[in-house]
Amino acid sequence: MDHPLRRPEEILAYRSMKQMLKPRALWSVGPTDSILSAVQIMAEKNIGFLVVLENGKIVGVLSERDCIRRVVLARKYPEVTLVMDVMVRDVVTTNLESTFADCLRLMHTHGIRHLPVVDNEKTVGVISVRDLLREAVEHHTKVISELERERMTMLTSTA
Repeated sequence: MDHPLRRPEEILAYRSMKQMLKPRALWSVGPTDSILSAVQIMAEKNIGFLVVLENGKIVGVLSERDCIRRVVLARKYPEVTLVMDVMVRDVVTTNLESTFADCLRLMHTHGIRHLPVVDNEKTVGVISVRDLLREAVEHHTKVISELERERMTMLTSTA
């Protein structure tokens, strides 16, 4: 009987970022941009996370949650508060060779929901918990479909 999921790269936990990262725009701000402009980008693009780049290098990250907690609740003015005053500086990143399991482990360990993907010191994308969940659902849907097909083959061959 043929087992369609036998190569390591076909097993979800071993799938690399290179295989999973979908080509899409990387939205970013600079450290001297205002929080208001960062929030406007997030609202326009319907995203909740921005990479903070300076001279093409990642220097921080900014989430909607950061803006709410460090600006709104602190009663700061988003028009004059700078991204560098709110951003997370100790950025946890991953690379294109990292696997689904590696990324999930990093996110869990550090309590984060977004993980910038870096290739040769250049940020090439961001993977989110939602992206990993979508990948898991698609993978399991495929596995279930293959198992159902295999079961039907077994049932019809014995009849």
